[in-house]
Formats: sequence, structure tokens, C-alpha cells
Amino acid sequence: MVRIPPLLVIGSTKYMKPEEKPQPEDHAKERTIIVNTREKIVTAKEMSFDDIVRLAFENPPSGANMMFTIAYRRGEGNKPEGTLTSGESVKIKDGMIFDVTATDRS
Repeated sequence: MVRIPPLLVIGSTKYMKPEEKPQPEDHAKERTIIVNTREKIVTAKEMSFDDIVRLAFENPPSGANMMFTIAYRRGEGNKPEGTLTSGESVKIKDGMIFDVTATDRS
């Protein structure tokens, strides 16, 4: 009986048995989230404060005194709800809800 190794390398091409082929990475999975009552489909596994602001506002308000507040719910198990501040990020879960508010601190 001849044993065939699960991975053969011939030149630069790799051949794998079908059950050993790499599966698509989790980050490519589509997730539906709600941002300011609008459904958005994203593939990111994690999103930053700035990413969420861009989803909330096509043309974000700007100015020296402009601030954004992000509250979320229905998140990952260890932190299902909370707030994001500039520079932070959050793991994305299908069905998460984000409320993004722009405030002028004048």
C-alpha cells in the first residue's frame, strides 16, 4: 500500500485533499448591522470608531467643535452593549445596532 501525504508540492502548486482545503476566513462572512436605523452589510470582523461614523454619515459633519457619540447594543457576548470613543474598535456581530450622534460642542 502506498501512503500519499495530505499535501504534495509540485513546483509552486500545492495540492490538498478536499477536506483539508482552507476554508474562507471568518472576516469574509457578510454581517448585517443597523446604523442609525439603516441596514448595512459589512464583511469586517472588527470595525473602528471612524468606520462606524463613515457608515452613519455619507458626508460627516465637520468643524473644530464637532464630536460624535456611538452607542451600540446586541454585541459580542462579553460586551453586548456600550459606547465607542475615537480610536477604539469593536467586534462585529450579525444584528448589532449602532446609534451615532453628531454634536457641535459650541
